[in-house]
Amino acid sequence: MIPKGKLLIIGGKEDRDGDEPDMEEKNNNFSPNEILKLLVTSKDDRIEVITTATSEPEEMQETYTKTFEEIGYTNFGFLDICDDQVHTDFYLKRIEEAKTIFFTGGDQDKICRFLQPSVFTDILKKKYNEEEGFMIAGTSAGAMCMPKIVILEAVNGEAILEHDIELDSGLGFIENCIIDTHFAHRARFGRLAHAVILHQECWGIGLGEDTALLIEEGHKATCRGSGSVWIINAKEIRQTNTETAKKGFPVYVENLKVHILTDHCKIDLMNNIFEGTSPGDR
Repeated sequence: MIPKGKLLIIGGKEDRDGDEPDMEEKNNNFSPNEILKLLVTSKDDRIEVITTATSEPEEMQETYTKTFEEIGYTNFGFLDICDDQVHTDFYLKRIEEAKTIFFTGGDQDKICRFLQPSVFTDILKKKYNEEEGFMIAGTSAGAMCMPKIVILEAVNGEAILEHDIELDSGLGFIENCIIDTHFAHRARFGRLAHAVILHQECWGIGLGEDTALLIEEGHKATCRGSGSVWIINAKEIRQTNTETAKKGFPVYVENLKVHILTDHCKIDLMNNIFEGTSPGDR
């Protein structure tokens, strides 16, 4: 089935109230609120912001309220859903009536623990597959939890070490990807590479800060924002010692491939077709 909805996965630190992206002064491509303006087509469409991942939901609510009002959004609300609230009619009704669901940053383990599996997630999957224009968006931890496989913990060292990464089940909105965020800023290439070496059927998507990937029809992805998206492909690797290396020993790999996308570059995640862009194309 080709999903009728869209996914918007954001690398964190998107332009919002009280947060100045590093790119603002350095990158000529920076555009204020560019990514969050993609959340809905009409400013009157309903956005439900899920703050489950954060330990400071009130502060997150204040931040996004100011930003959304600045953009001109008129119809949004906040849901801080805990384990015992997932199946309540109040929350499920609001999810069913939303045009966009937006997961904030925080701890991806909290999102996965509280919401997967649940009726809440089942409704989102149904809307994503069947409802034209419906969007599921997430930033930082809210983006990382979207695939079938999620990175919970990993060591960022000089070498990729066997058994230095913890993976678990995510929400499953997309199956053939593993997502990491704050990618360049927090030097996370090694841990995402390790994840896709272990799961070679998956693309590794490393999202830079103030950068997003908009995925339509389940596989047609467009980069948006002032940074870059790194796509790691382990499907054609030839030699690796992941099956034989002992705990704590370094991992090697041959023929790991990387694509780098910037604003408006596209990649087809089903057919491995890359489409670059230039300022004259926009």
